[in-house]
Amino acid sequence: MERIRVNNERLLKLAESQFLKKEYKSALQSYGEILKDNPKMDEAKMGVYLSDLGLDSDDEAQALFDYYHTIKDSSDDAAQIINEIIKSLDETKYSISQLISRQIDMQEEIDGITYGDFMSLVKDSGDFKKVFENIMFSTKVVITSKEDLIDFITKLNENGFKDMALAYLDDMSNIFPKDQDILELYKLF
Repeated sequence: MERIRVNNERLLKLAESQFLKKEYKSALQSYGEILKDNPKMDEAKMGVYLSDLGLDSDDEAQALFDYYHTIKDSSDDAAQIINEIIKSLDETKYSISQLISRQIDMQEEIDGITYGDFMSLVKDSGDFKKVFENIMFSTKVVITSKEDLIDFITKLNENGFKDMALAYLDDMSNIFPKDQDILELYKLF
């Protein structure tokens, strides 16, 4: 029994060293070996959780490892505290991923093409007017930055779509009534 305890202590030091070197897979294996002999050991359980977290999020894992080692001697429920933090991080990541997923779904529902993709088509064909005519009735051009909007309005005007460019400009000047860059575009007409 004494030999197992010494081996576990040595293995724990190895696992912690691997963790601190950001060798998370090795640390995970070492902590797992400890848990085979001592399945209730909080430090090994915490090491497994944090090593797994480290595979995805290095900074968070290192910070929680440091925090755990700071509070473990002064708090009986240090493992529970860290588990709650990890749970909170997971819930936050899930919420963010859901928001991003909804944004992507909304973008796809628009049935549009991003301005960057549109300009790639223009670059490939070399003809803004032809590409725009091919998509203007079936696809919306999704513009997400003021710079792209200014470029788009300018190119519409340069390629014979003056009325459409002016309509876009009027809409944008209502949204951004004091934006000098937008108002400056009226000089094109």
